[in-house]
Amino acid sequence: MPLQLVRNDITKMKVDAIVNAANSALQRGGGVCGAIFAAAGAGELQAACNKIGGCQVGEAVITPGFNLPARYIIHTVGPIWQGGHANEAQLLHNCYINSLNLALKHQCQSIAFPLISSGIYGYPKAQALHVALSAISKFLLTNEANVYLVLFDKDAVTLSEKLFSAITKYIDDHYVEDHLLEERHRVSEAVVNEFVSREHALYSPSRSLEEVLNQLDETFSEMLLRLIDEKGLTDVETYKRANIDRKLFSKIRSNKDYHPSKATALALAIALKLNLDETLDLLSKAGYTLSPSSKFDMIIQYFIEEGNYNILEINEALFYFEQPTLGA
Repeated sequence: MPLQLVRNDITKMKVDAIVNAANSALQRGGGVCGAIFAAAGAGELQAACNKIGGCQVGEAVITPGFNLPARYIIHTVGPIWQGGHANEAQLLHNCYINSLNLALKHQCQSIAFPLISSGIYGYPKAQALHVALSAISKFLLTNEANVYLVLFDKDAVTLSEKLFSAITKYIDDHYVEDHLLEERHRVSEAVVNEFVSREHALYSPSRSLEEVLNQLDETFSEMLLRLIDEKGLTDVETYKRANIDRKLFSKIRSNKDYHPSKATALALAIALKLNLDETLDLLSKAGYTLSPSSKFDMIIQYFIEEGNYNILEINEALFYFEQPTLGA
């Protein structure tokens, strides 16, 4: 997956490179920096850093990973928050871009970042996250890599009060607990069908009968490729928008019977900006649907109905509500 928000201990990430939120002297510090030194082997890592000598704010340097699962540690120095009037955003942006370019130079295909400057350096977490997502997304537009943003907890993601309230209300209005679904089985089929059609109507196709019949035998891959052509998109535009990597997309394209995960199928629906009916059509080709008993599904449905197809915003909301994120 090109960009994924995860909760993990960054020192345990099995990637080609992890990023250390370093100080300019490249000395062992506290927080993430201290944890990385401890896990890598403080003596060896400090000796390697001493050979480099230092690093300027916004720049990045690299050392071996020593005892870490990662082959490399990229050290970057984030700005200290001074109210936002000392070029902090650009310097922080540079931290991510320079780290990613350094990883690319060393043929790293996967890299894990902490939320740089959001600890003792005082950068507001919500703003730090915005800069991180913006910089990483910009890099991934023209480069292939799997990037992980390792967040300590969901508090790093701050949804606007309006968005939080809207999603919460939508879930409350549409979410059906599993025990209520079980209860439905005790009532007549006619009542169930009436309830589903009234409260959870998800499919009302506007296509002609001829179109429906002609597309009955399409596989997921065949339908996806047809939709890409109909939307006037390229393959690259599609998999970049879907937050999936080129190799996975190539598998889908080359194998007409490929069976994607539900997250991948939904990510591609978002990339194509499909409406709810079209999304359900595409999902059905892979054997999925949207369930009123799944908060994950209801959040996706909310964004589709709102016409918001920004996958990064969707993933922020999913992460905040402790749901899996979209992509491969």
